[in-house]
Amino acid sequence: MTSPQANSYFSLIRNQFGLLAIGFIALFTGNLGQSFFIGLFQSDIAHSLNLSAGEFGAVYSALTMASGFLVLHFGQKLDWIAPRRYALLVLTALLAGVILLTTSPWLIPALIGLGLVRLCGQGLMTHFGSTLAGREFTINRGRALGLVSLGMPMGEIILAPVIALLIGWLSWQQIWWAVAAVIFLIWLVLLLLAKWPEAPEIKRDSSGKKIKGPNPMLEKRFWLIIPLTMALPVTLTGIFIFQAQMTLDLNATTTAYALGLTAMGIARFPGALLGGRWIDELGVSLLARLYLAPFAFAIILAVLVGGNAGVLILMIGAGISLGMSSPVVDSLLVVLWGREHLGRVRSVKSAFMVFSTGLAPAVLGFLIDGGVQFEAILLGMLIFMFAGWLLAQAPIREAEKINHHSLKQD
Repeated sequence: MTSPQANSYFSLIRNQFGLLAIGFIALFTGNLGQSFFIGLFQSDIAHSLNLSAGEFGAVYSALTMASGFLVLHFGQKLDWIAPRRYALLVLTALLAGVILLTTSPWLIPALIGLGLVRLCGQGLMTHFGSTLAGREFTINRGRALGLVSLGMPMGEIILAPVIALLIGWLSWQQIWWAVAAVIFLIWLVLLLLAKWPEAPEIKRDSSGKKIKGPNPMLEKRFWLIIPLTMALPVTLTGIFIFQAQMTLDLNATTTAYALGLTAMGIARFPGALLGGRWIDELGVSLLARLYLAPFAFAIILAVLVGGNAGVLILMIGAGISLGMSSPVVDSLLVVLWGREHLGRVRSVKSAFMVFSTGLAPAVLGFLIDGGVQFEAILLGMLIFMFAGWLLAQAPIREAEKINHHSLKQD
């Protein structure tokens, strides 16, 4: 599925358009289960289910944690199930979730629908697109992961204004149906016309039993690298949830934060494209050491400068690092655990991300209730990132040795 030598982005798109489109649309589809999308309809959904804001928040957190456990189970199956079949199963479950959420007059089926949307959107669709790109590309893996990862910010940029236009003359259920119908038609074209890769070969031992592959949670290097991979989503979750407190403490306006969100989305594009290219040309080990640097410097400047400028700097730095994070982390996992086990390893990483982002608001909420200023919280985030960076140095050096060994063999 990969070309024999490194390509520019344009030639890569021309040669592997179908495979890249599958991964890109998978991440774009994952936006249906993201908090920003569901949050646009939070009050309508809560009212429809006769839940208070607090009750909806508690249920949403519980469903998010449950989806993290289920990703552990279903995510690893991508290592042996044919990608086309896997995508069809996840898409079917996602659409079933949308139908249950928007049509059921009863609470339990509607909550099952919301859970399916979270699991299949934020969880399995995103996992599928990134795993497919990381596994099927070798020489151009960084560029492929960079391109595919743009499906997420593209969805954020497109869906929010489209929904703002539709919300005046369509009900929230009709908007969900319209978005789901468009996504279904795109997937129908891909399922029928795209060239899909074959199912991964199932490895068996001498007795014919299927070899399950490694369990990363039993390996020291996984626990050393997981804080680095979690640092960005955990800190950004805290910023998103408590943006009102952040703007107040930094003496900024909500308008500046809104502009910062847009700037962050735009900054993800050069972050992803440059990061993907540099991974292919300079190696993932170097980028793994550097990809958090833009966000780290932005935190320092935001604390020193403050005000609207500080918030804008913070969000732009976050966007650059966020754009690089997916190609860097997924490439690093491939180097350390191998292409054939990426589904299993990445599902564990994804589950940890869900758990950690679920716990982050609670921790920051207690700090804010205790009177801690957001400048101090931002500096605490910086210390957390630096600690994660230090812990990850041993696995990063291991990845560097693996890359050097493979280059010598070539």
